[in-house]
Order: sequence, then structure tokens, then C-alpha cells
Amino acid sequence: MFTTINRRHDGAEHELIALSYLEAKGYELIAQNFHYKRYGEVDLVMRDTSTIVFVEVKCRRNYRFGSPEDSITPTKQRSIRRVAEGFIHRWNLDRFPARFDVVAVDYVSGRDGRPQIRHLVDAFQ
Repeated sequence: MFTTINRRHDGAEHELIALSYLEAKGYELIAQNFHYKRYGEVDLVMRDTSTIVFVEVKCRRNYRFGSPEDSITPTKQRSIRRVAEGFIHRWNLDRFPARFDVVAVDYVSGRDGRPQIRHLVDAFQ
């Protein structure tokens, strides 16, 4: 249980890092940790001008399981797409373009204990 609590805390911390990074680039937060039925959740839903951006945040402190980006498998992409479809339907936003971004919080490539942030725009379809 303690490990689960630590992971949730770390996940929330990394999402805040990603959120701050994106807001500094002019993105606007619409929703955070949006769950849809049994399909899962999207970490951040942002607005970039008139585009709705569904953001998956991934972190790595070592590369034992690959880079942060490596963890966005086709199965994970499918889950995120389904959650995004639910979000768009729920809020009647189908008139707006949408895309899927990934923000990688990478402590391996960072310096002085601070992570390197990589933003992959339109990371998958």
C-alpha cells in the first residue's frame, strides 16, 4: 500500500511539472485526471488555441523499462483515444480539432536532480 501511495504522489508531482511546463508555453488547463468508464484516464486535457490536447505524462528515474516515451504502447494509445472520445462526447466538443501529446519527465537525462522535460506534440493518432 505504501508503494501505491508513493506512486500516486509521484504521479501527481510529475503531472504538476508537466502542467507548469505546458502553461508556460501558453496552454490552458481544461481538466486533470479525467476518467471515462472502464477505459482509464487521461492525465491532462489542455487547450492550445482552438485545439483540444489530450496529454499523457510519463516519468522515468532509470531506463530499466525504457524511456518515458517507450511506455506509450499501442494498447495505451487505444485507451487514451477512447477516453478522449468520451470527453469530447460528454462536453459536446466534436467541432474542435484534437490531438494527443506526450510529456516525458526524464530524471535520467536531467541534471542536478532536475528532470529534463520533453514535449512530443501530436505523438500519436
